[in-house]
Amino acid sequence: MSWSFAFRPRILDALRGYDRSRALTDIGAGATVGIVALPLAMAFAIASGLKPEAGLWTAIIGGVLVSLLGGTNVQIAGPAGAFIVIVYGIVERYGVANLLISTACAGVLLLALGLFRLGNLVRFVPVSIVIGFTNGIAVLIALSQLKDWLGLSIEKMPGNFFSQVQVLALHMDTVNLHALALGLACLAGLFLWPRLFLKGSPVLRVAEGHTVRAFARVPAPVVALVTLTALAYLLELPVETIGSRFGGIPQQPPAFALPSFSWETARLLATPTLTIALLGAIESLLCARVADQLATDPHIRKHDPNQELMAQGVANLVVPFFGGMPVTGTIARTVTNLRAGATTPMAGIVHALVLALIVLLAAPLALHIPLAVLAGILLFVAWNMGEWHEFVRLKHFSNHYRLLMLGTFFLTVVFDLTVAVEVGLALACVLFVRRMGALFRAELVPASATETSTNTGAAPARPRLVWQLHGALFFGAMAKIDPLVQTIESGPAGAEVVLDMKGLFALDTTGLDGLEQILKAVGLRGGVLHLYQAQEQPRSLMERSGFVQRVTTQNALYEATAS
Repeated sequence: MSWSFAFRPRILDALRGYDRSRALTDIGAGATVGIVALPLAMAFAIASGLKPEAGLWTAIIGGVLVSLLGGTNVQIAGPAGAFIVIVYGIVERYGVANLLISTACAGVLLLALGLFRLGNLVRFVPVSIVIGFTNGIAVLIALSQLKDWLGLSIEKMPGNFFSQVQVLALHMDTVNLHALALGLACLAGLFLWPRLFLKGSPVLRVAEGHTVRAFARVPAPVVALVTLTALAYLLELPVETIGSRFGGIPQQPPAFALPSFSWETARLLATPTLTIALLGAIESLLCARVADQLATDPHIRKHDPNQELMAQGVANLVVPFFGGMPVTGTIARTVTNLRAGATTPMAGIVHALVLALIVLLAAPLALHIPLAVLAGILLFVAWNMGEWHEFVRLKHFSNHYRLLMLGTFFLTVVFDLTVAVEVGLALACVLFVRRMGALFRAELVPASATETSTNTGAAPARPRLVWQLHGALFFGAMAKIDPLVQTIESGPAGAEVVLDMKGLFALDTTGLDGLEQILKAVGLRGGVLHLYQAQEQPRSLMERSGFVQRVTTQNALYEATAS
């Protein structure tokens, strides 16, 4: 199969026939998503152990690059909640400088995956593993935010689950009731705000009109951020803010800087690099698939996974030079973009420009944002991120599915995502082999059904043993060949053994070795072996390996001896 290089960003095709109406819709959608991205980008960075500007400029630079170069119409890229636990662990263990190197190297890997058109390989990850680590990450995000949500006096949170639980328990007596009140108000507002404007709600019964409908379109995180920040500032509540912890957000763009790089360092960072690349690929392509399923506008085409991975690779390669964190597709912002009417990547570019404008003009206002409010937003993100209903639905699925999902979930929580995915994939392979092996059957046909001999030679009639083979005869099914061989060895001498192979759709070299054992057992008992109605793949392997020739030779030898 030939390989050809293909690099064609979706924006080149999406802008064909672009008109004023679609442009205005994209601008409106991009502005909406830009406002939504503001609190999320800061919250993700802070929760990851970085400064808030790292998340903001990641959303700006990464968002522009992915929209310009990506393979989707409406995907919004930037920092994602799924990376919080990963980035925090890398920063704690290796430091910020090595996080930048890992992110850049992960960008190279993602770019290579796209260049070699391996984007569809991500679909080989079973959905049970995806659900397991997604729910596990959601639990870890929620746990990591309890410190700021409760206003606990903890200098620094550890990176692993049990240590976090222990530290939180030891400092529960330092709860800041003002911070807790803000955090509770934030969570309550995020859950209630969308419901206030549903059809038949008390708000719409009391007040209706264009103004109310416009107000209802303001994203809940923005409402919570503005109102609770103003409340904390006016009441002078004693809570920790972005200003008190980080000293504010710079109004100027970040300077381009090359992180110190060495091959020795890159070798030591192999595991975090693979983790970032794997999670980035899975997250971005899952997000693109969600957008494909939700899209109804005829202008929106299905995503190109390879082009999207190349764009994600470029973004992750470039962003670290500006002090950013990993970039990936973000489901919440992409869905917001889609529902706001976006049809082209121009909306993603507008989202980044709006975010940059806010940062450059209104950065001083961020000084007063309480960290408890940002923690409340992230707790809401964690709740929405987790597919909690899947735990209830486990009773409807097989033990294999339960083992994969629950195993990945607990490994993600207790250890980390890398271990969870590695063990999950290995376990998935083992369980798949076990299930495929269980599907193979070798059924002995009763003697009454095999009275007519297939022996066309001059030799006298022989006793007949006929087996019908079903499924795939491969290394995982070899245990089922042993009873067949034992039956031949203990059966009548000189028997004619027939293998009916019309139900055998696959055969590997280990399975072929099992057929060799059958041939040897038949030969030792002075019998003959017939292969009946072999399908294309098994027949091809038996012919190429010379097995068919050995069967023919052995049969001829014993036929000649018998006559």
